[in-house]
Amino acid sequence: MSQRKVAITIEDGVLAKVDALVRRKVFSNRSRAIQEAVLEKLERLERNRLAEECAKLDPAFERAMADEGLSQELDAWPKY
Repeated sequence: MSQRKVAITIEDGVLAKVDALVRRKVFSNRSRAIQEAVLEKLERLERNRLAEECAKLDPAFERAMADEGLSQELDAWPKY
């Protein structure tokens, strides 16, 4: 995966926390710490978006649709 160098502005207190994690060897360097934090946030936003979209579904309608399809398929299944 290719990488690009970017410049960011970060508060002193946040940078101090990042540096402390690097000193404790939690991350190999500042770039790695910030990259992992950004990736984690992006994943969390994506999960939240999925949850928001799922919340829009009507459970009763979805159940009825699933049951309708299932009842039609049951007739075609072989008897055991």
